[in-house]
Amino acid sequence: MDISVVVPLYNEEESLPELTAWIDRVMQEHGFSYEVILVDDGSTDQSWKVIQQLREDKPQIKGIQFRRNYGKSAALNVGFEHTSGDVVITMDADLQDSPDEIPTLYRMIKEDGYDLVSGWKKVRYDSKIAKNIPSKFFNWTTRKMSGIQLHDFNCGLKAYKSEVVKTIEVYGEMHRYIPVIAKWAGFNKIGELAVHHSKRKYGTTKFGMNRFVNGYLDLMSIMFMSKFSKQPMHFFGLIGTLSFLLGMIALIILIVMKCLNAIYITDSSFFYLSMFFMILGALLFLAGFLGELISRNSANRNQYAIKEKTEEAWK
Repeated sequence: MDISVVVPLYNEEESLPELTAWIDRVMQEHGFSYEVILVDDGSTDQSWKVIQQLREDKPQIKGIQFRRNYGKSAALNVGFEHTSGDVVITMDADLQDSPDEIPTLYRMIKEDGYDLVSGWKKVRYDSKIAKNIPSKFFNWTTRKMSGIQLHDFNCGLKAYKSEVVKTIEVYGEMHRYIPVIAKWAGFNKIGELAVHHSKRKYGTTKFGMNRFVNGYLDLMSIMFMSKFSKQPMHFFGLIGTLSFLLGMIALIILIVMKCLNAIYITDSSFFYLSMFFMILGALLFLAGFLGELISRNSANRNQYAIKEKTEEAWK
């Protein structure tokens, strides 16, 4: 199969018939074999009923329904598990992403050799205050921290090699950082395509401002886990050691001053500084040690992403 299209959705009953018809038209025009996986993230409207009706007319349409709302990351992760296409396309269900971009995205993966191609909504039709300005700041910060030069990390329209979605895991609210997750999994050829963005035709947006706060916390988690999940002592132990050394220096200064009868120990700020940094250092070192024990005893401690094996490796 050429293409799997994964569409996470929540209360999008009006847009689904139009979206699936649009996808089918593009696929037929370009001769692609395809499937559309619609993941209903616990909708409270008639979305699931619409999916079942669409499935009766088009066998390429497959539906997955959650019992409750788990979030976009969960919907994408489950959708990825069920894909069988060589190229996986993700898009939102609100008709703001254009299926007409699919052939170009497919070509960039299959012919240009990209592991992942992210859409860039160069011209947006969202609220400037609620979405555009915060999104620009969010993307700038993510570029600086990850080193990935994309303009729009959170664009729902993306294309992947099948190998990518079968390797990475998306959870929490980390769908915004899929390019970062893919990079740390070893998929370094990440491209970008300026895509058409439309105004929302039906319903209202499902995202609030709190996603930006949660987004940065998730970015911190990804950056830490990607670098130190296997060896947490390298992070906590280093900071703990430096903190303990600062405490020791403050203590030495305090002892010298006491020997010179310059101060009373408890009257000096160095006493409290030494106590603070030494206790902090010990706690951080202990945290690293416990993290190391947990890491070494985890079920996936020796799981690594293998790109390819020679025939001899199997003998």
